[in-house]
Amino acid sequence: MWSDEHRHIETPRPLRAVHSRHLKQPCEIILGTSTAFVIHPEIKGAPSLRPADKMLEEAAMLVEAIGLEVELAESVTIAKPRASSFLGKGYAERLAEMGELHDHPLIVINTTLTPVQQRNLETLTDCKVIDRTALILEIFGARAQTHAGRLQVELAALSFQRSRLVRSWTHLERQRGGGGFLGGPGERQIELDRRMLMDRVVRIKRELVEVQRTRHLQRSNRVRGETPTLALIGYTNAGKSTLFNKLTGAGVLSKDMLFATLDPTMRGLEFASGRKAVIADTVGFISQLPTELIEAFKSTLEEVVEADFLLHVHDASSPMVAEEAADVRDVLSDLGLDEEAQATRVIHILNKGDQLDMIPGQREMLANLYPGGVVVSALTGDGVTAALDLIDTYLAQGDLRLDLTLSPADGAARAWLFDNGVVAHSHYGENGNEDLSVILATANHQRFIARWPDIAGKDHNGASDKAKA
Repeated sequence: MWSDEHRHIETPRPLRAVHSRHLKQPCEIILGTSTAFVIHPEIKGAPSLRPADKMLEEAAMLVEAIGLEVELAESVTIAKPRASSFLGKGYAERLAEMGELHDHPLIVINTTLTPVQQRNLETLTDCKVIDRTALILEIFGARAQTHAGRLQVELAALSFQRSRLVRSWTHLERQRGGGGFLGGPGERQIELDRRMLMDRVVRIKRELVEVQRTRHLQRSNRVRGETPTLALIGYTNAGKSTLFNKLTGAGVLSKDMLFATLDPTMRGLEFASGRKAVIADTVGFISQLPTELIEAFKSTLEEVVEADFLLHVHDASSPMVAEEAADVRDVLSDLGLDEEAQATRVIHILNKGDQLDMIPGQREMLANLYPGGVVVSALTGDGVTAALDLIDTYLAQGDLRLDLTLSPADGAARAWLFDNGVVAHSHYGENGNEDLSVILATANHQRFIARWPDIAGKDHNGASDKAKA
């Protein structure tokens, strides 16, 4: 009986309803209902890497992220998944009874279902059933704002739907008829719809190639201008967008919900040293991120791959901070960044530091996990200056120091140095000449030497040493 298999999990905090005004369409239009049941299945002998209550809470937050009200959130333990319906028949019948009382809500199963399992569960419960992958696709579809974002979401959805074409589209049931090599009318309709789907996939990929080309040109311009790039990465709801707004003054959507940011946003950033960079706020990662999304969003996630440094924003108050960081590393590996690249390019920023004092031992644990990280609170601003200084130190690793003596006639060179470098020292002599010590990026160092070879070559034996960070 189901009563021996399931257990109800109370979430650590009340489940919140997210207003659907943040969505492109009301959730009733998207999914046909405004309420949902969230079920997290645990398999005996193969438990999740995370506690069931945390997995359940995350699934409930995903449901809230598309404006649905969670009527029921519980974890069920099963001996082994059933090939026909994943869950046992008794438990499915119980869901059907409760669904009848709650006007047939959406049922979200926090795992991956096969098309057959999804269809049979819908038959048993008389409710619409989706799995974790479909739920995340719904969120992305509701959040995409830019043309490129909508294309990528549609591509991911079509890739997901392609394997479910026969099973999930009930109007395409096979019918008897025809003779010889001719199939029934249902088979012809399936093939027609499959061909239409594939044609649409080809058109979307063609448009995304153009998007990719445009972004490549933009990156090329930044490279020519020697503007370093930074990308904010991290588990969803770690506070990346709040930190992005604090660093840049941008007004991107920043809410306590999963996947508040979908489309990337880029802004200029200036450090106290005078150094400038471009920083990108990117989509958050999550455990079991659908492979369809990773593939479809590669043009967006190229901003991550091509960035000079990755600012890994952690939710320092999360009890699952280590596991969430592991999920982020896995996604980076899927994007082609190996462990060595991650070790040299990732800067750890421990956000939500204002909550650490309420969690015994959390600071010590974070110091052991990320000894080079910096604790900040994007909400209050504490530690943000220290984070900027740390980032500036990383960016300065490739800089060169140029010691020069400028005459009063070298005004153009002096202005160029002040615009494109960091003046570490300046002193005027009695003869009116100015001794300068300037820190320059490698490319700007070469540009200056090529443009003013006489100035760069005189005095101090043309000294040029690695700048000290």
